[in-house]
Amino acid sequence: MKLWNKCNIFKGICICNRKEKCVVGKCITLSSKNILTIATVCIFSTLVLASVWPEEVAEVIEDGNEEMWIPTKEDIEYQDSMYTIIQNTQSDVDTIKVQVQQIIERLDHYDE
Repeated sequence: MKLWNKCNIFKGICICNRKEKCVVGKCITLSSKNILTIATVCIFSTLVLASVWPEEVAEVIEDGNEEMWIPTKEDIEYQDSMYTIIQNTQSDVDTIKVQVQQIIERLDHYDE
């Protein structure tokens, strides 16, 4: 059975449960106002359900028996080398940034 019929009385599409033409008070016209109302009701009801819905809370149990990680000599050397690489890269980036700014200033003053 076709529920979507073109409505002759209203502008738009009607939801009807019969094949005859739409009758005032018997059909719901899907105009932009009705679509907006339906969307607003759906969003509002979703927000209400989300605020009421119970959340599952996971309990975190901390044991005092956990062993703390103690870095070895190799770990410290690796971290130091990474720090040095990061510092060198940052220095290179700063140098390139200064050089690019100088080039832009030269191009800006080229017309003068």
